[in-house]
This record gives sequence, structure tokens and C-alpha cells, in this order.
Amino acid sequence: MSHIVIDHIETSLKAVLKETDFTQLAVLVDENTHAHCYPLVQAFLPEHLLIQITSGEENKNLRTCEHIWEQFTTNNFDRKALLINLGGGVIGDMGGFCAVTYKRGIRFMNIPTTLLAAVDANVGGKLGIDFMGFKNHLGFFQEPESVLIDPVFLKTLAPRELRSGFAEVIKHGLIADTDYFEQTTAHGLNIENWEAVIAHSVEIKNEVVKADPKEAGLRKILNFGHTIGHAIESFYLNTDKKLLHGEAIAAGMICEAYLSKKLLGFSDENLLQISDTILEIYPEINIAKEDFSGIIKLMYQDKKNLNNLLNHSLLMDIGKATYDIAVDEKDVIDSLFYFTKLKH
Repeated sequence: MSHIVIDHIETSLKAVLKETDFTQLAVLVDENTHAHCYPLVQAFLPEHLLIQITSGEENKNLRTCEHIWEQFTTNNFDRKALLINLGGGVIGDMGGFCAVTYKRGIRFMNIPTTLLAAVDANVGGKLGIDFMGFKNHLGFFQEPESVLIDPVFLKTLAPRELRSGFAEVIKHGLIADTDYFEQTTAHGLNIENWEAVIAHSVEIKNEVVKADPKEAGLRKILNFGHTIGHAIESFYLNTDKKLLHGEAIAAGMICEAYLSKKLLGFSDENLLQISDTILEIYPEINIAKEDFSGIIKLMYQDKKNLNNLLNHSLLMDIGKATYDIAVDEKDVIDSLFYFTKLKH
């Protein structure tokens, strides 16, 4: 498992770099983290190469990887070089992917700057890029050397980005901790102690990942909301209705809570509680009925599928999830109709 530290970034970064032997250092940023986050760490870094890419899921592809690899190569990085990924989920996913593939692997560490990355994307060692319109279609399992988390970076986020990351906090409660779900959603995003929230989400995810590092079984529960949610995110990615990751996952969790009721006897009361809670936080998400077929088509490329069955991770109760539930396409359509009816 990665060395995960939740502390002031000055303290943790200085300590980790002092303990790490490396020949060259690169820092990967996008235009947003360059402007708002890099100034918070620059003074604590030794000599380094700054690599900037363009933000957004639509740029998490091989073309951007080529730019990163070219920077490594042009600057003669060897196999003892170190990469720091300073950013959100896209930076962590793609930076780690590029590090693992460059000269058969250099080390990397993550400094998550979004709530999404801090509680989920930078924890657990999943790396990947999108390919042919399919999310995280190419990737590896490889833990970073360290994950250095400091809630100070949350102050750099737009409210929409913070809300996006909060979807993964909601998910952690729904799959593993009823009290956590109820406590964290009681006041929306008006949370005073983000450090405690981040720490608990990281603990939940780490326990699952430790039990199943390569997603052979139990780790699949972390995908609750993601089978439908990833397809929704991918479908709208290059349109004027583009959704952030957490927004799409929020819609996916409502749909998959509906499937949990239909297929596993999940209670009406629980379904209503989840639907009301999520829609109160994410009122702006809309899915058009004419888009259902395109969304379902994308679902057939989901990595959990076997023998062309749409495999889902669903809820038995709030705080208790299961996995490898084969779902009929018609049931998925019904779940999307359920979501659209809630919006009218």
C-alpha cells in the first residue's frame, strides 16, 4: 500500500523528499494547478522539471501521454527519476500511467488537489487513460510511492469541483458505513472538518483495497454508481452537456440504487432517501431520454462485464454493498427512466 499522509504539505513533502533517493524530479500540472496549487509547493521542491498539460477528462488520452513521455525523454530522465502528480483525478491517473510505462517504470507520488482525488482517485493504485471514447480503457494497477493530502488545496476549488468530489464521499458511506453517509450528507457541503472526512473515506477505501488489490472480488463494491455513471460521463464528455465525474456518478448512484430495489429487495424508503439526498446536492443533472441507447452502448465496454452481461455493484442496504450482479439492458433503461421522472 502507498504511504498516505494527511498533514500540512510543507511538512509532509519535505519529509518524503528527504527520505527518497532520486536522480531527477518532474512535477506534472495542468493550467489550473499550475496557477493555484503549484505556488503552495514550489518553495519546498528541489530543482525540477515542470510539465504542464491541458485540464479535462477529454485530454486523458495517448496524445497527452506522448507529450509527457517526450518531456521525460528530452530531459534525459533515467529509471531512478521521480514524478510528482500535482492535481486531481486526471493528473493522478495519467501521470501514474506515464510513469509506469516510461523505461518500464519510474516512481511517482501524488499530491491530490481536489476532493475527488484526495478521497478516491489518488488512493488504491488504479492508473489509466481513456481510449476510443471509453473511460480508463488502458491502464495498470500500481501504487504511488506516497500520497500527500492537505485540505488546504480544497480552498483552490470552484464549488462545482468540490461538489463533484463529494459524490465519492457519499458512495463510501453507501457501500460501507451508514452513519458516515447520514452524517456527511446532513448539511450538504457545509462541512467544517474536511480533514476528518477525507481521513475516513481514505480508511474505507484502503480497507477494501487491502483485501482485494487487483479487483478480483470485493474491490468491485467501490464501483457502485460507476457502471452507469461512467457511461453517462463518457456519453456527454464532448458535448455542451458535459458532466464532471462526480456529477455523472451521482446520477449513476440513483440509477443503481433503483436497480438494487428492483433486483435485490432494497427498500423503497432507502431508495427515496438516496434519491432525495443526491438530488438536493446535484439538482442540475439531466439525462435526455433520446440519449439512453447511446449510454447503454458505452456500458458494454465496462471492465466488470463478463460474457456480454452488464455486471453491477449494487446495495443490499445502506452501508452494505455486493457485486457481480448481472443486469438486463431493459432494467438499466428502467433505471434511467426512474432518474428522469425524479427530475420532472
